[in-house]
Amino acid sequence: MNETTRPRVLEAQSDRLEVTIPAVESAALLQGRRELVIRHGAVMYRLRLTASNKLILTK
Repeated sequence: MNETTRPRVLEAQSDRLEVTIPAVESAALLQGRRELVIRHGAVMYRLRLTASNKLILTK
């Protein structure tokens, strides 16, 4: 990925854990699309953006 397409990493604070957890904007992952496939090892997952603007991750 080049500098313009690399997902922007945000720092999100968790009130309970008191640790910094990296966060990525969903728009940076989807890049204007309604769905994408995420490969995790040998398993493929589908991330979809619904009509009600919710995310669904399925195997």
